[in-house]
Amino acid sequence: MDFLRPRTLDEALAMRAERPDAVPIRGGTDVMVEMNFDRRRPGALLDLAGLAELDTWHRTADTVRLGAGVSYARIMAELADPLPGLAMASRTVGSPQIRNRGTVGGNLGSASPAGDAHPPLLTAGATVEVASTRGTRLVPAADWYLGVKRSALAADELITAVHVPVAAGPQQFAKVGTRNAMVIAVCSLALELAPATGAVRVAIGSAAPTPRRCPDAEAYAGAEFADRRLWTVGSPLPAVLVQRFGELVAAAADPIDDVRSTAAYRRTALAVLARRTLTWAWREFRDGGRRCA
Repeated sequence: MDFLRPRTLDEALAMRAERPDAVPIRGGTDVMVEMNFDRRRPGALLDLAGLAELDTWHRTADTVRLGAGVSYARIMAELADPLPGLAMASRTVGSPQIRNRGTVGGNLGSASPAGDAHPPLLTAGATVEVASTRGTRLVPAADWYLGVKRSALAADELITAVHVPVAAGPQQFAKVGTRNAMVIAVCSLALELAPATGAVRVAIGSAAPTPRRCPDAEAYAGAEFADRRLWTVGSPLPAVLVQRFGELVAAAADPIDDVRSTAAYRRTALAVLARRTLTWAWREFRDGGRRCA
């Protein structure tokens, strides 16, 4: 196996074009595990750890351009205010050591349905920036996931950044696992309220071949909030609304039975997570932005 170590992003893109069999590696929290268990044996590793171009983030008025090499630990420490949902998800990733090495870029590269970063990226309407020697293009997160561990990334491309809209309202993230820390999600869910547009956005992970939004649940909640004038009245959420929202989120899933859970349990857990996160986010909205969980 060859080990390629570029010094600049341009060098990395050239190597990627010459060696499409090379697997990009940054933190290695997914790739090295697969190699250690002999589930993967690539022809080469393309080490991106020395590329300063991937290590920065920049905020404009309404968007954060998050470099693909920014770690989960930095997201937690530096971006909890503009990107609270992604910061919440980052706190649930593995151990402190993994959070210091792992990145959202790596999550997108592996495209595992269980990746913790995926649901908050979907609810935020994020865009993935990829580059090659042919140029740069932007891929909406909604179009990124093509199947189990399959993404829209071409063989000669590298993920360089993610463009994430700054939170326009309360955001929440929750997941279920076999324990509280260092665990792969049995299922996960991200939710965002957008008071300016009246939208309720929700996405699920580890409950279908790909992470996905829940359009029926979103449409139902948006209509109920509008019909009941909840955005202006600010009254507590009716129990029937919360219950039905959870049922629609669960119905959006397409889970399987595996070593971590049954499909039935995943659907039940998603309904519970949907009810809880909607209640937490609404409470935060009514309390004037004080986060609840």
